[in-house]
Amino acid sequence: MTTATTPPGWYPDPHGVAALRWWDGSRWTEHTHAGTGGGTVPPQQAAPQSSSSAWEIPIESPHDAARIRQQVQQKAGVGPVAGGGGTLFTEPVLVVNQKTKLIELAAEYSVFDQNGTPIGSVAEIGQSAARKVVRFMTSWDQFLTHRLEVRDAAGRPVMLLTRPAKLVKSRVIVARPDGVQLGEIVQQNAIGKINFGLMVGDQQIGAIKAENWRAWNFAITDHTGTEVARITKTFEGLARTMFTTADNYVVQIHRQLPEPLLSMVVASALTVDTALKQDSRGLG
Repeated sequence: MTTATTPPGWYPDPHGVAALRWWDGSRWTEHTHAGTGGGTVPPQQAAPQSSSSAWEIPIESPHDAARIRQQVQQKAGVGPVAGGGGTLFTEPVLVVNQKTKLIELAAEYSVFDQNGTPIGSVAEIGQSAARKVVRFMTSWDQFLTHRLEVRDAAGRPVMLLTRPAKLVKSRVIVARPDGVQLGEIVQQNAIGKINFGLMVGDQQIGAIKAENWRAWNFAITDHTGTEVARITKTFEGLARTMFTTADNYVVQIHRQLPEPLLSMVVASALTVDTALKQDSRGLG
């Protein structure tokens, strides 16, 4: 079993997607290799490219527990909330912080609990070099397909979120790591305050409702219209907002939710920037 003390390298893929998957020393990455099948010793190959391009200039590490607690309590107005099981699906408060870069070519997020403990991450996968050029040079990337892999604290995939190519309205396919679909997040209007339906098959089990025309804050409701969670964008300062591409959110889940509503709410929280409002110019 690969642990945090195992050196970076190619190892048998624990998820069964490919023969080999790259372990970066602390987590499994999205990089896979056909390899030659089994075995416990990784082949001696060069490490794959990081999901961050040389064009992407990181500003700082998002992991600062004191800053995260301030983000939750002072900027989002969410007081300490009792309970929580230490995972993406059991914590009452999720803090979703985008890696701060001067230029963002692939979305990367860290997810913490309300005390600043890392509990997961989100990474955009499947971005080719040509796609990154498009993203850097134009705004057309907002119309193309985006795929996000949600990982737990150990780097293991727990959900796959796909926003297919769009013209006006977006939708997000929510699936397990093995590809089994759980549901869809479907945009319901293109003008005014943006709303999304949480769909499982033909049934709407909830909704995401933007609370202003810029779609910065959202209320998430169940099928009765009762609010079950809230997403609040936290302002990180004028200079940071003007000169970087980071978006940071605090998500409060008001009560323990049944499945599949819980997974759809967590998916909504983790896709609110890249998949739902991937480019604010597209939301008017």
